[in-house]
Amino acid sequence: MSWLVNISSDAGLFEGVFILLLGVMLGYLLRNWKHRTRQAAISLKSTTIIEDARKEAETVIREGRLSANEEFLKLREEAEKQFLNQRKEVAATEKRLIERESLVNQQLESLVQQEKELREKGSEHEKNVQAAEKLRNELVLLHLKRKEELQRISRLNETEARVTYLKMIEQESATDACRLAHRIVEDAKLRAEEKAKRIIAVAIQRYAGEHAFETSTATVALPNDEIKGRIIGREGRNIRAFEAATGITVLIDDTPNAVVLSGFDPVRREIAREAMHRLILDGRIHPTRIEEVVKKVSEEMDETVLRNGEEAVIKVGVPPVHPEVAKLLGRLRFRHSFSQNILSHSIEVANLMGLMAVELGIDSLSAKRAGLLHDIGKAIDHEVEGPHAIIGADFVKRYGESDEVVNGVAGHHDEVPATCLLPILVSAADAISASRPGARSETMMTYIRRVEELEEIGMSFPGVEKCFAVHAGRELRVIVQPEQMTDDEAFLLARSIARKVEDKLQYPGQIRVTVSRETRCVEFAK
Repeated sequence: MSWLVNISSDAGLFEGVFILLLGVMLGYLLRNWKHRTRQAAISLKSTTIIEDARKEAETVIREGRLSANEEFLKLREEAEKQFLNQRKEVAATEKRLIERESLVNQQLESLVQQEKELREKGSEHEKNVQAAEKLRNELVLLHLKRKEELQRISRLNETEARVTYLKMIEQESATDACRLAHRIVEDAKLRAEEKAKRIIAVAIQRYAGEHAFETSTATVALPNDEIKGRIIGREGRNIRAFEAATGITVLIDDTPNAVVLSGFDPVRREIAREAMHRLILDGRIHPTRIEEVVKKVSEEMDETVLRNGEEAVIKVGVPPVHPEVAKLLGRLRFRHSFSQNILSHSIEVANLMGLMAVELGIDSLSAKRAGLLHDIGKAIDHEVEGPHAIIGADFVKRYGESDEVVNGVAGHHDEVPATCLLPILVSAADAISASRPGARSETMMTYIRRVEELEEIGMSFPGVEKCFAVHAGRELRVIVQPEQMTDDEAFLLARSIARKVEDKLQYPGQIRVTVSRETRCVEFAK
């Protein structure tokens, strides 16, 4: 029985070992299967991740290409715009250069033509001098022959003939003087009324009105030269915006602390000057700010122009005018002629017209109105072709002014026939206001050029030894050589010089010509 027990225990041990081995094998197989399953899952997941990464990379690459293409097109468009702007600027620059070259060529041709004319006149003058000298010699010979012939015919010596001749001349002169006095008296009777009116007009020259010597300059002062760069802006955008907004050309040169504004319209030039001044004070200079400032200054300028016109009408004391007429009249506040303000000049002419109208017994209100509006055409003569008198007359007629006022405005420079007294009175008052001392002034260069031309005219006549322009060019003193010119010829020379001055020069007022001939008789007592 013991051996059976041993077998039974060995069998149980074997079964336990077998179960153990079986469990180990099953665990190994299960572990191996899990490992393979995990590897398959990991491989599938990595494949999915790789595929997703590839798709995402392709998407990023595609979006990058689209963005690059859009950026390229945008840069290309900007480059084309810049190139087009540069081409426009180059074309504008070439146009300005061509215009300047044309102007220089015209001036050069004009100078060549003037030089040619001067040479021809010089040659003609030499010929005239030679011919005059020849005629003078012939005249001296004829005078001697005539004297000898008279002595032979009359059988009188020189002294007796001179006494007889002087008596005859005295009698003829007395007769002519009587006739002249009688004719003067008769002429005075016939023209008494005309002479009385002329005396009244001369007396009105004593009118003592104030003059406004305000000089409108196109130069804007700068605090320093660094502000010029800010005015120009990047690639010149600020200066282009300013010129486009104001219509005025901005000239920036080497002049220290200054900018020059150039334009034909005085109101626009004043708007540009004020806008530039405000921009410099503000310090913010860019296209948007420039447009804002110019717009604001333009609105203020419209109000200022209308107010100036209405104040001028009130000062003169005439009924109100149409608002458009008042606005155009106010624009004259920014126009000057030889430093004389045109609006102040118009007010003074209106006052003079009122005085003359009262003296002559005509409607003073119409006369004042014509005097106030006589130069209104100068406010738009740079915009409309034609004389300012005709332009102004058409304008005031359009807004209901009377025919007398329209004729007074149109005819004050004798460009249309006078149908009433107003054009004549406007012309006289205009001359009084413009030419009386202190009314207008000249620039230094104009004054020096006029004095030089005045002395050249005096020296251009034969027999003149010296010539001096004195009293600020109001008088020309000429000293002649006494041995080459008689007293009668000196009087004739003074008249000839005065006529040549009137023909060649333009000047306010009048110029006095004084010819001096000095005879020196020298003897020595031994």
